[in-house]
Amino acid sequence: MELERALPRKAMSRALWALLFGNFIIGCGVMAIGGVLNDLTRDLNITVSKGGELIAIGAVMMGVGAPLLAGAVTRVDRRRLLSWAMAWYALGFALCAVAPSYEWLWPVRALTVLSAAVFTPQAAAVMGFMSTPAHRGKHITFVFMGWSVASVAGMPLAAWIGERVGWRVVMMIVAVGALAAAWMVHRALPKGIRPPALSWRAWRKVFKSPLLMAVVLVTATQSAGQFTVLAYAAPYYKHDFGASPEQISLLFAWFGGLALAGNLVLNRTVDRFGAAPAVTMTLGMMAFSLLIWPVATTLVGLALVMLPWALSGFATNSGQQARLGGLSPRLAPALMALNTSAIYLGHAVGASGGGWVLTHQGYSQLHWLGLAWMLVAWALSAWAQRAQRRRDAARFQGED
Repeated sequence: MELERALPRKAMSRALWALLFGNFIIGCGVMAIGGVLNDLTRDLNITVSKGGELIAIGAVMMGVGAPLLAGAVTRVDRRRLLSWAMAWYALGFALCAVAPSYEWLWPVRALTVLSAAVFTPQAAAVMGFMSTPAHRGKHITFVFMGWSVASVAGMPLAAWIGERVGWRVVMMIVAVGALAAAWMVHRALPKGIRPPALSWRAWRKVFKSPLLMAVVLVTATQSAGQFTVLAYAAPYYKHDFGASPEQISLLFAWFGGLALAGNLVLNRTVDRFGAAPAVTMTLGMMAFSLLIWPVATTLVGLALVMLPWALSGFATNSGQQARLGGLSPRLAPALMALNTSAIYLGHAVGASGGGWVLTHQGYSQLHWLGLAWMLVAWALSAWAQRAQRRRDAARFQGED
């Protein structure tokens, strides 16, 4: 059932903005550790690679939790589900803010981020369910844009506040924001949103499709490529470029502003040009940035080198959501959950691999591992794009 025609335009707009804000808070919370890594490691007296494990542990929980929880919540009203997910996020981050040690912090964060495993894919599935085919891609990429806004405003502010006031203040700010998001979602979403429950047969259909699984693997490998470097960006900027807290925040803001701009362009063009070609192009842009990374010897040079990556990084994730939603709208809840799982598992693989490179070879070699992952993602995307064209052509001929 498509609900868009039954909802007034203002009601749809409120739902879109509420879900975007929810994703903004989710993104701030997920990315906060990377921004506050310098202060957190000092305060808890742990190494940078140990701090990076917080990113990997949280990512594993989100990656494993997304598909499992998607099956467990199929019958729950989405307004109630998404509101309670944000309330859980608020409680968890409040507890993180007062954690006395790393041994207390990592399990609390691991349980907290299960909210992200629920909210992001279910928000996308809700938009896919509520929208007509003509607007489905636009609406899905719009709510996912909250992550881009988090990279523009949330991560730079987290980095600056972490350096100047402390990482615990950042955790508490996220908790307050999550409470506000819970209230907004509860007020904006209509009652009775229950996308069709997925049977085990439907899940098997997803896993048996080479095309669908290839697209999901694109998400995992590009996410690993990005987080090989991004997980350690704050200490990297400080260690290799001598960046001050303000300069670190400016670099995050530069990256995030470009990411938002890229996502806005994608949001306006994805239904016209197609999600698959857009994703393949953005992957090539990220690979190019990582290839020329050694050219950067100053902070200004680094900002220029990361420009193609920044423009395409979050646009790729949004494009992947729209790509999967268009490939099989009936399987969208499962595909969105798997895609979110792939994002987070990519975070874990990237942070873990980056930590190994950091320990054995140093910051300056991180981009090579990131490039290798990105090239794999690009090749998979190009193959899936060709496979989709062949499938669509065969369906068109069959209709004739």
